[in-house]
Amino acid sequence: MPSDNVAPLPGRQQDILRRALTDKVVRIKDLAAEFGVHEMTVRRDLDALCEQGKLLRVHGGAQLLDKTSEELSQSMRAAQNVDAKERIARAALALIQDGDTVALDASTTSLALARLLPARRVQAITCSLDAANVLAAGGVPFLMVGGNFHVPARSFVGAFFLDTMQRLHPDLVFFSAKGYTPDTGFTDPHLPEVGAKQALVRSGSSVVALLDSSKVGRRALATIATHADINTLITDQPLPSELHTRLENDDIQVIVAG
Repeated sequence: MPSDNVAPLPGRQQDILRRALTDKVVRIKDLAAEFGVHEMTVRRDLDALCEQGKLLRVHGGAQLLDKTSEELSQSMRAAQNVDAKERIARAALALIQDGDTVALDASTTSLALARLLPARRVQAITCSLDAANVLAAGGVPFLMVGGNFHVPARSFVGAFFLDTMQRLHPDLVFFSAKGYTPDTGFTDPHLPEVGAKQALVRSGSSVVALLDSSKVGRRALATIATHADINTLITDQPLPSELHTRLENDDIQVIVAG
């Protein structure tokens, strides 16, 4: 029988939350077996996550809360749909030519694209601390646009960022969102983050939305951009035919990453 004489590991609740992000519902028995601890330990972990507003207890376990105002931390978001994000990033790279200036938001999909940029001779603009580190490691020249640091996304937002972006004019802007519907557009829950993404979108000659299929049909608190604001949508799965047609009728190129 597993020992339970030590305090709960700080990382276990993070691992439980990652599992909930994938499975939506987590079961006490399954988690106890996976982590090699007593079921009572798992119950305490779930209770703590529920008190933090991350999960909701259900019979035999807990489920992920999916509120439009909820923000997942960068580490949590990075664990979601990794393969889809990498395929979307490769498709995005194909749109970039040597000599372009590209702007990246603080999304984990744009971060996946940042890892590929050493394959092009480009200059980058970013508001993401993680993307800046990746670009620096890859030898990609970049401009870091600062402002107020937004911890959950590890990004810079606020008035200084907005004022600076008004003076910059990248060739391509790449951004993502928490949700997308044709009526609400591309949406995100945190208003300062929305403002920063809006400034990026306004700055670009061509705007590309990077959106894995899990976000289609969902909506968050505030709109970043509508069909009128973007030129291209890259996703990982074919869209419903009616939606695909609507996007094309609005002169938006739809790319399904292979």
